[in-house]
Amino acid sequence: MNTLFKFLILLLVPGFLSAAQKLTNARGGGLSPDKTIVYKKVAGDVTELKLHLFYPKDYNSSKKYPSIVFFFGGGWSGGDPGHFYIHAKYLASRGMVAICPDYRTKSSHGPLPYLCVEDGKAAIRYVRGHAKELGLDPKRIAAGGGSAGGHVAAATATVERFDAGKNLDISPVPDALVLFNPVYDNGPNGYGYDRVKDYWEYFSPIHNLKAGGPPAIVFFGDSDALVPVPTAEEYQKRMHDLGMRSELHVFADQSHGFFNWSSDKSPEKEIVIATFTAMDTFLTSLGYLKGESTVVDWVAARR
Repeated sequence: MNTLFKFLILLLVPGFLSAAQKLTNARGGGLSPDKTIVYKKVAGDVTELKLHLFYPKDYNSSKKYPSIVFFFGGGWSGGDPGHFYIHAKYLASRGMVAICPDYRTKSSHGPLPYLCVEDGKAAIRYVRGHAKELGLDPKRIAAGGGSAGGHVAAATATVERFDAGKNLDISPVPDALVLFNPVYDNGPNGYGYDRVKDYWEYFSPIHNLKAGGPPAIVFFGDSDALVPVPTAEEYQKRMHDLGMRSELHVFADQSHGFFNWSSDKSPEKEIVIATFTAMDTFLTSLGYLKGESTVVDWVAARR
């Protein structure tokens, strides 16, 4: 792995934690998207799947902004786009268009995890296919997500099946990946095998890696009981063997979902800021962001 993070940096920032602790813990951080757009219509309880968009200040659709599409976690069983609203809002403040899509889950359409990947690909295709009207650069579209949402993001970059709907001539492969404890392995010894055993070979990102894929930054806790660190290390090794950039950041004594801002415990706040900072540095290195990270000031301002 590249880096072992044991961040205590925020303790060095006077008054930071008291301000940060005032950030709401509501789903989505109490935030709302600037706009929603229907990207797909499907049968069932949910008939419209939407993109939840966050725009930079002074957004101008005639420009070409870098963008990122964040897929929520929930074991392919539930969840909502609000999962990554805080990440989206921050990256919008740094000049990106950040997008949090709906996608079908077990709670809305039954136990068919491949539908999550199908919708994930459709979301990327919609964003790239409508880049001009959305004011986006079609060659700077990142994908991100956590847990099963991290699987969906990784799958858009690796798996070649589960395509349906419109614009299938448009590539669903993102140009970069920002992954939080992603589900990489769906094989017999991996996560969710019993639910995907009929098609796991085509569904599991670690079994479908190939050269030429997008660079990735990946975050794990070393106490993750759902997706163990050795799986993340093997995924990174395979990416490196194929000549691809992969950064793996492992946080000590942290479990699955550690990156979520879910309570008033200051250590969780420190880790959230650490992951934001590393995410910012990665995206800056790719030319998606400019200037120094503003994470600490951004959070401190959210009182």
